[in-house]
Amino acid sequence: MTTVAILGAGDLGGAVAQALAARDRVARVVLIDPVTTVAAGKALDIQQSGAVHAFHAKLTGTDDLSRAAGAAVCVLADRAGAPSMEWHGDEGLALVTRALPYIGDAPVVFAGTRPTELILRVACERGVPRQRLIGSAPEALTSAIRSMVALETRCSPDEVSLSVVGIPSAGFVVPWSEAAVGGYALDRVLTQAQLARLEARSAKLWPPGPFTLGLAAARVIEAIVQSARRSFSVLTLLDGEFAVRNRVGALPVLLAGLGIVDVRVPALNTRERVQLETALANS
Repeated sequence: MTTVAILGAGDLGGAVAQALAARDRVARVVLIDPVTTVAAGKALDIQQSGAVHAFHAKLTGTDDLSRAAGAAVCVLADRAGAPSMEWHGDEGLALVTRALPYIGDAPVVFAGTRPTELILRVACERGVPRQRLIGSAPEALTSAIRSMVALETRCSPDEVSLSVVGIPSAGFVVPWSEAAVGGYALDRVLTQAQLARLEARSAKLWPPGPFTLGLAAARVIEAIVQSARRSFSVLTLLDGEFAVRNRVGALPVLLAGLGIVDVRVPALNTRERVQLETALANS
């Protein structure tokens, strides 16, 4: 029975739990938060919606971190409260440190928009290998851009293939030179004016909201559990990609049970490489 443990029952944690349950690809979801009543209440609310959405996943809420034991994936979300806040800094590191003995070799998915410092600290200070540390937010951005391209080309988003690279807040770069629609290079389908318009609109899509982040995290989790064959744009610790080490950036990767199994570094043209170098310098 596949179990996913979500640390934090705030807006983001609830959105991840809802998306996972509605997609019905995992058997059990455990919401863990110091505020037990909120975690249990959200779990019960989502569980009761199963009759409407026709899913069978079991959801529970607790404040007991040991309930993460045996989870296939551990998700770091946000604490319950008003307003809810993503786990970060010393508090986030302490939470991950307490969870590590229970989750074993399970990958840790960081569902929020600002996990770069925490991913780096967990890797460097706790010795967790980079393949187990995955930030899912770039996939939310990728999906949004894919939808815009689909509207521009009048096709289904499933026919659009693209990725993002770069650093959150400092700037993401879309390798348009590698993007494709229905097997055709994007620059053969769209004019330069259309591409420029898409690029300008894409820069305004960050940061995504909790529901979009929740769905992106759910898709990444499913890819880990099911060993998906398509690539996902995620945050990971760079290890020589783009001549950068010990920095966190977005890259397209393949995912499986232990996390990242392959990194696919896109070939950037001169303009895209300058954009990426500028983003790295400003981060």
